[in-house]
Amino acid sequence: MTRFDFTIAATDGAARTGAIAMERGVIRTPAFMPVGTAATVKGLRPTEVRAAGADIILGNTYHLMLRPGAERIARLGGLHHFMGWERPILTDSGGYQVMSLSALTKRSEDGVAFASHLDGSRHLLSPERSIEIQRLLGADIVMAFDELIALPAPREAMQAAMERSMRWAARSRAAFDSHAGHSGRAALFGIQQGGLDERLRAESAAALRTIGFDGYAIGGLAVGEGQEAMFGVLDYATGQFPVDSPRYLMGVGKPDDIVGAVLRGVDMFDCVLPTRSGRNGQAFSLDGPINIRNARHNEDQAVLDAECGCPSCAGGVSRAYLHHLVKAGEMLGAMLMTEHNIWFYQQLMAGLRDAIAGRRVHDFAAHFLARYRKAAS
Repeated sequence: MTRFDFTIAATDGAARTGAIAMERGVIRTPAFMPVGTAATVKGLRPTEVRAAGADIILGNTYHLMLRPGAERIARLGGLHHFMGWERPILTDSGGYQVMSLSALTKRSEDGVAFASHLDGSRHLLSPERSIEIQRLLGADIVMAFDELIALPAPREAMQAAMERSMRWAARSRAAFDSHAGHSGRAALFGIQQGGLDERLRAESAAALRTIGFDGYAIGGLAVGEGQEAMFGVLDYATGQFPVDSPRYLMGVGKPDDIVGAVLRGVDMFDCVLPTRSGRNGQAFSLDGPINIRNARHNEDQAVLDAECGCPSCAGGVSRAYLHHLVKAGEMLGAMLMTEHNIWFYQQLMAGLRDAIAGRRVHDFAAHFLARYRKAAS
């Protein structure tokens, strides 16, 4: 049985391609994880997510602890069985949702006390409880609990949040290791914090390396700082982690964000954008985002992207039909748009992996970005 084995098959500059081998399957990197917030990648069956090329999905600790409850999912056989996805699942720690969705939060060294956004019930999410929930869910990759603050923020606030996150990382490690049945087959990732400050990022990375994790996430980005600032952090942050461990950029992002981050050495990504955009009438294509609600598409017989292999594009589903479905509020429109977007993201990742293996990733990126940014419909 392989618990966690990360291998790098090829590099091209800072970009890497390889694989993570785990008990439930191999994750090809760079990897994009579709987000299955509440035990579903919204609008798609698990078989459709897999057919698009996804090797791993993300589940959300905060949402699942509130509904239907981690203990209930455990009694029903764990998250994989519950939702019918038998490949790897990464669960986030719940920290971001606690900060962004909950009312009346109170942070302390113990954790974060908060009121549920669903019914106002009171909860405490601590490093130990976060790890317990992820264990009950049966996560393959578990995230340490951290404290996130919005940017921009004073350096003193960033430093205090980073230092507390590192104390919580050590507690997360101890909680994870205390259950050998789960830790013997799962992996634990630490999360770097420090905002846009290189010195704080370096201190955070050093603390995480001392504790020791299977992989390392770059947290606290994609929270309003902009692409240029994010790339500025990635220019040094990826190099602050062990070369032989995967690097995960949390909550990113747009296709051009992903391409730029891969060039800077990131191996893993997740974002709600392809599913949320699909439900709201936006599709991604090689020629830029498409707003299918736009009247120009109401008699357009073209598919969303002639080079896309998704069932809709390959099957000739027209923009005119999708325009009608979305404008009429038919659920099929959201489903087809979402499926296309998941395929687009997975095809982008496959293209990046092939380009890195062929040591032509910079040419691939330049061609992709020039075309993608040239025009938007």
